[in-house]
Amino acid sequence: MIGSGVRAMVGEGHRSPPREQEVRLATCDRSMEKQLREWLGKGQLWPIADLAQQNRRVLSVLSALTFDPEPSVAWRAVEAMGLAAGSVADEDAEFVRGHLRRQLWLLSDESGGIGWRAPEIIGEIIHARPALFADFMPILISLLDMEAEDAVRFRAGTLWAIGRVAQVKQEAMQEAIPSVVTCLNDPDPRSRGMAAWCLGQLGAGELVASHRGLLCDDSPVDFYHQGQITTRSVASLAREALTFRD
Repeated sequence: MIGSGVRAMVGEGHRSPPREQEVRLATCDRSMEKQLREWLGKGQLWPIADLAQQNRRVLSVLSALTFDPEPSVAWRAVEAMGLAAGSVADEDAEFVRGHLRRQLWLLSDESGGIGWRAPEIIGEIIHARPALFADFMPILISLLDMEAEDAVRFRAGTLWAIGRVAQVKQEAMQEAIPSVVTCLNDPDPRSRGMAAWCLGQLGAGELVASHRGLLCDDSPVDFYHQGQITTRSVASLAREALTFRD
């Protein structure tokens, strides 16, 4: 599923904590999850970053909340991961690196590929602290080269993540452009729309012009931006990319 270079970054898993500690953590996490979900439901993300400075378990609980059945909660959990991880990384970047490696492991064959939001989480953390986690940028780009049977589940999210990082480190993400362009022909409208949007963030929106069919593609795409999910068409995202100026 992911290459050997990525596996090297993942490293070996951590040993499970003793049963008594697991019980204590579970009790704490249930209370924390309730509070975090309340904040996420209201779109209040900065209190989550503040709490993460006091309790690093916030990152693990947020990661779990990216699987929430309510799409707005799940997406806000992704965004909050960037804010929370950034505040923790200012004190201990290696701790956050552990979480990044964990997300990569969740994309691996060994995990069963269960990291549905892993690309988005990785992208959001890099977006929050690009200087600290620049070495993860090419790894994020490489996720577009997953084996075909795996890529369909992660491609749209990976494109969104690459676009998010490009918003703060456009030049560093230029190597993604050829792979992103190929996604303009993807059979999944989510991937086509996200590829067009991503090219805009990369400063290469003009490349959408050679795919004229996208400009009349009314296929719907759910798009997360600034705390809200809106339904866009592939065509509107393509037109936006053509006129985007950073």
